[in-house]
Amino acid sequence: MDVPLLLWKTLLLRPYVFFFLGVALVAASRLLGWKRTGALFGITWLTAFLCEFSSTRIGFPFGDYYYTGSTVGEELYVANIPFMDSLSFTFLLYASYCLVLWLLLPAGPASRESGLRLLARESLSWPVIGLTCLLFMLIDVVIDPVALRGERWFLGQIYGYPDPGVYFGVPLANFAGWFVVGLIAMTGYRVLDRRSSLLPAFPHAIPAQEVLLGCGLYYGVLLFNLVMTFWIGEWLLGLVGCLLYAPVTTLALLKFRGLPSSSFLCPPRQ
Repeated sequence: MDVPLLLWKTLLLRPYVFFFLGVALVAASRLLGWKRTGALFGITWLTAFLCEFSSTRIGFPFGDYYYTGSTVGEELYVANIPFMDSLSFTFLLYASYCLVLWLLLPAGPASRESGLRLLARESLSWPVIGLTCLLFMLIDVVIDPVALRGERWFLGQIYGYPDPGVYFGVPLANFAGWFVVGLIAMTGYRVLDRRSSLLPAFPHAIPAQEVLLGCGLYYGVLLFNLVMTFWIGEWLLGLVGCLLYAPVTTLALLKFRGLPSSSFLCPPRQ
């Protein structure tokens, strides 16, 4: 079966994945511009694919797992990896990055313009990258257990673990692998950023409203997976996910109280 047809069938089978991807591309292009968006998403997809290819053969970095092949012929596979799976890493990493930027946006009357510009200069600092990878890993703590139960909802049983892990059947190595993917991808993006001839300059100021689009995507994906978790009757798993996100969500909401209203008026990236 040819690739365009399989890609079309993938779109019909996984419309929610492409919806999230579309939102991410629009949000990222507004904040970063298309060249930076292409660089970040391209590096992330390639990193995720290579790591999945490696893990399904030698167990690194996600640990040992396998794809069942139950949807072969119904969606696009690259090698033995469902295309939509490695594609999901791209918008999840971008959304995690936006949530970190939102949490770190300076608040208070002393940071109206200079603070926002200071953050823009530090937008790819190592603390930002580290926090991005942490939130990237955290959202998989919610996603992976419900995806593992895909036969009970419309995802289907597309993968499994030879040895069930301690966290609702998911090995802890899987979560470490997500951190590794995020770290490699964000480091690669940082290297390109430091070579000014390869990418356009980062926006001199970070418009809060553009960052919020990415945050909305993050919570949209989170809510989608929590709804699926409760829908299939995994109440304990769903409650654990809600508790894990209570501190992060509280901090994100408190940011509205301290952020100057003028920060929402900064011009977006052209």
